[in-house]
Amino acid sequence: MKLTILGGGGFRVPLVYGALLTDHAEGRVTEVVLHDLDDSRLYAVARVLAEQASTVADAPTVTATTDLDEALRGADFVFSAIRVGGLEGRANDERVALAEGVLGQETVGAGGIAYGLRTVPVAVDIARRVARLAPDAWVINFTNPAGLVTEAMSRHLGDRVIGICDSPVGLGRRIARVLGANPREAFIDYVGLNHLGWVRGLRVAGRDELPRLLADSDLLGSFEEGKLFGVDWLRSLGAIPNEYLHYYYFNRETVRAYQQAEKTRGAFLRDQQARFYEEMRRPDAAALTAWDRTRAEREATYMAENRETAGAGERDADDLSGGYEKVALALMRAIARDERTTLILNVRNQGAFSVLDTDAVIEVPCLVDANGAHPVAVAPLPDHATGLVCAVKGVEREVLAAAESGSRASAVKAFALHPLVDSVNVARRLVEGYTAVHPGLAYLG
Repeated sequence: MKLTILGGGGFRVPLVYGALLTDHAEGRVTEVVLHDLDDSRLYAVARVLAEQASTVADAPTVTATTDLDEALRGADFVFSAIRVGGLEGRANDERVALAEGVLGQETVGAGGIAYGLRTVPVAVDIARRVARLAPDAWVINFTNPAGLVTEAMSRHLGDRVIGICDSPVGLGRRIARVLGANPREAFIDYVGLNHLGWVRGLRVAGRDELPRLLADSDLLGSFEEGKLFGVDWLRSLGAIPNEYLHYYYFNRETVRAYQQAEKTRGAFLRDQQARFYEEMRRPDAAALTAWDRTRAEREATYMAENRETAGAGERDADDLSGGYEKVALALMRAIARDERTTLILNVRNQGAFSVLDTDAVIEVPCLVDANGAHPVAVAPLPDHATGLVCAVKGVEREVLAAAESGSRASAVKAFALHPLVDSVNVARRLVEGYTAVHPGLAYLG
């Protein structure tokens, strides 16, 4: 099978390739094509992959190209992990928002809207090319904001595009671990949008173990979300929220922490990865060693401001191992070999979550087989959570409308309606600020 990775010069690509190296069964991926607009980044990542493959006899072949159409032709799977505007764009997203006193995180709030506005047109172009050049391919989307981008692509690819995220997987794994359960044997009752969901149950052999966790203060406070949100708040919710909900429940504190930070997350990653790619220009550099060192630092500092605000301390060692590459591999195997499994994915609703329409992309458990991912029907959320999901989905729809029409008014509306943007005037200034720093937003009239 041929796997095309868009954003193939991206820093996290070796995680995907490392997962592929563990698969030796019939029907596995045997050919990987890396596509990127930046030759030097492709060269750097290809060096890391070559070192990864050096001790694996049947490693998938790797080629690299800057020609998108060439990369897509004949693909069985297309993995989309692009970053429109690069990390400089992410740093600008954060800076413009924080100057207005609102959150600039890349997927949540003002920063997520800005990122979506410049990413959706590119993702739509990719979707149209896939439909034309590789109509039988399955697209696995990890491009952020993952739910929004998946919905944009689904308008051209239908259910052949599936969004993935490692946050629900990591959350389910942590809950199972503290309860002494095997994550592979547990069903995670999770529902929401990407980076906006809640675990409402964890069933093992038909028994919901979540009430036991909520009743035990020591267990509840022992893992990442317990430290982030606090035991009392989790009990009040009666559920375990995705870590990204910290931006909503503790927004004021988080914005203050981001404003006071020496560097924003985007600026930190921009500078850190620039050093890595610069190091890769040296022919004698140990590529895999440099990548491992950089990745360890990246993972250890993930959501550092949130954890500092909550007094949560450093991340547990078990949470530093990534995870989205394992979801991607499991998804590809399930489709290619009909290895039926259940995964939490971003897919079109199809009636699974009654408060949203059929075409709305949601993040829920899905049954996956050779015919794709099929969302499991989920029970309604409490009113407070339903309201938040519907409000954010409404914002996503305004982003899609703005991207399709080029309407500046729709872009302002998207910012103004977001729960974390508290003024229409702020929304107008955000659109002005973002169009000033992002050439990719010049289409907004």
